[in-house]
Amino acid sequence: MFSLLHQRLDRLTGTAGDAVLQGGKKGMEKESLRVSPEGRISTRPHPAGLGSALTHPWVTTDFSEALLELVTPPHATSWETLSFLCDLHQFVYERIGDEMLWATSMPCIVESDASVPIAEFGSSNSGRMKHVYRLGLSHRYGRVMQAISGVHFNYSLPESFWQIYQSCEGSTETAVTFRNAAYFDLLRNYRRLGWIVLYLFGASPAVCKSFLCGNRTELPEWDPWTVYGPHATTLRMSDVGYRNANQAGVNPGMNQLADYVAALDSATRTPLEAYEAIGTRSDGEWRQLNTSVLQIENEYYGFIRPKQITRSGERPISALKRRGVEYVEIRSLDVSPLDPAGVSQNEMRFLEAFLILCMLSDSPKLSDAEAREYDGNHLRAAVRGREPGIELTIDGKRRSLQAWSIEIIESMRPVCELLDSGQSEPCYQASLDLQLAKVDDPGRTPSAQILETMAQRESSFFEFAMDLSERYRDYFRALPPIEPSRLRLFEDEVASSIQRQKDMEATDSMAFEEFLRRYYAG
Repeated sequence: MFSLLHQRLDRLTGTAGDAVLQGGKKGMEKESLRVSPEGRISTRPHPAGLGSALTHPWVTTDFSEALLELVTPPHATSWETLSFLCDLHQFVYERIGDEMLWATSMPCIVESDASVPIAEFGSSNSGRMKHVYRLGLSHRYGRVMQAISGVHFNYSLPESFWQIYQSCEGSTETAVTFRNAAYFDLLRNYRRLGWIVLYLFGASPAVCKSFLCGNRTELPEWDPWTVYGPHATTLRMSDVGYRNANQAGVNPGMNQLADYVAALDSATRTPLEAYEAIGTRSDGEWRQLNTSVLQIENEYYGFIRPKQITRSGERPISALKRRGVEYVEIRSLDVSPLDPAGVSQNEMRFLEAFLILCMLSDSPKLSDAEAREYDGNHLRAAVRGREPGIELTIDGKRRSLQAWSIEIIESMRPVCELLDSGQSEPCYQASLDLQLAKVDDPGRTPSAQILETMAQRESSFFEFAMDLSERYRDYFRALPPIEPSRLRLFEDEVASSIQRQKDMEATDSMAFEEFLRRYYAG
């Protein structure tokens, strides 16, 4: 499937030179639980020193009041992105007192479902909607599952690339139509090949028993407090984590934007009996936004999403319909316990090159049967990825995960050579070699290294994660002060975000029910 990739690269470089792929925008969203010095989920409100979780662009919360989400603006280099993320960590640590950020995707000790506080966003309609949506998630899936942390990688090809690519392809479509189709080529191939991301970067092979809340599991015991997958890469992306039976019937097609949008819109308007039993309100208190399969389209947990920047009050699918795909968001990444900020430059470099490979390679339309087959590969890589001789399926035929991984990585080399062109060091090619070493030796994968460390120290998952959380707390607190202009930027945004929330609450006079009606109509 990679012959077309090489043809397209030849046309692109012949037209625009070796730097044609450089400068794509990269952004990160990194979630972390705030925990007490004893490693329990924080019960304190979102720290005022971090600004408004509703309106701050870079420091917000996800499901829980204790689940911080740090968001970087998009940058042209992975170094700028990681530097901004590290500065955010340092800024947060200066304002959370004696608390820590949990260093792994899977949570610390969970005492009960009620021990996970749902995020609050104030009294404005937008803030109420965010809170009620999370109430709905708690009723549908439970709070504990929503305490899982992840990392999202946002990427767009450089703006200068698009006209060149369209010209090389001989397309006479509008620029937006062409770009949408190209990004959906990427999305389909990520669904075909994205299991390799779980294998290479999965970092959740073990979990604290308390996370299971007494539910039975087939996972073996590591010790009295821990269960694990002997060959797992990411239990977060398995049935233990985000997978949910009620979403099994939601299959937003990756063949074209119109089908994708229509499927998600339908899911937000189609009632589900189990959710009708919950109801939207009880004794005058909201329980969920609606009783549909999805309350809003973001409830659907896909491995990757097409994205467009939304405007005030605009639904994500409406933004996509109006202005097309602006970038893609990879959602299947674990927080890396091996990196203080939860992600590394080498990971970002590999992901950038991999997404380019997915876009420029042949990408036939996907049938529902093929989509299910490829989703099965993701699950197999998550649960059994390091199992000796493990095989995946393609077109109904079995294929070695190792052999398929080598083919994918080697096919990325010309992409990495172009991304390295004119640079002082071949960093993209070096990142590729690091990933190839994990294929040659599964013991080098993050998941294997985590279990090896736990074995050497004879530690439970909690003890392993607690130790790293304390180390990274000390690391960020010991760094030199944040550069003054960056610090002023952060401090100004704290004050501005608080004022924006106050302004919203002071001017918001519309009834909540009418606000929701207009939101879904838009």
